[in-house]
Amino acid sequence: MVAPIGDRIDLEALGLAASPAARRPEALGQEEFLSLMLAQLKNQDPFKPLESGEFLGQLAQFGTVTGIAELKTAFEELAGSLVPNQQLAAAQLVGRDVLVTSRDAYLAADGAVRGAIELPAGSPSVQIQIRDAAGQVVRELSLGEREAGLVRFEWDGITDGGERAPAGRYSMSAQFFEDGEMRGATTFVVAAVESVRFGPRGLAVQLTGLGELPFSAVQEIG
Repeated sequence: MVAPIGDRIDLEALGLAASPAARRPEALGQEEFLSLMLAQLKNQDPFKPLESGEFLGQLAQFGTVTGIAELKTAFEELAGSLVPNQQLAAAQLVGRDVLVTSRDAYLAADGAVRGAIELPAGSPSVQIQIRDAAGQVVRELSLGEREAGLVRFEWDGITDGGERAPAGRYSMSAQFFEDGEMRGATTFVVAAVESVRFGPRGLAVQLTGLGELPFSAVQEIG
């Protein structure tokens, strides 16, 4: 019996049916596809032969699918080969200082806090307020007039009252004067990398006094 093109072809009758253990409906390899195409040509309706354009279209479609699958495999292999290099590079961060995006800073017992703010435009007045865990302002730094860009600062740990602030975690906020009003600015802080970790969401760094932050927060490596 001749099966017209477009009708369902009985693969068992054509000797193309796979064994139950090997049959995977979602997987069609190159050999199976070519066998199916030959069977389609042999069993086409002689009064309605397969159009060459349709045949070439099916071949192009299969070629596209095959190309995408090969490209996906190549990218997976490339990603797998990059992981060891990323781990090696990340391990070299341990013990180094990094500048990260953060509103918090850690003050060591005999240390200082170094950081920076990002100014989108030049300003005649730039200020930074440092607060303790209770939200009280312990120090206000006046940086004066600054140009646009990254403006660095350092807090020596001394409060506005002239006393040494206790070690611990503090929060920062920065403001700059522009167009007749005070605006907020993004703050950064320098912290030491204690360890690095590869997780489901990528690389993360463990920072002294700040905990774990994503590597995307790192703006500069000292």
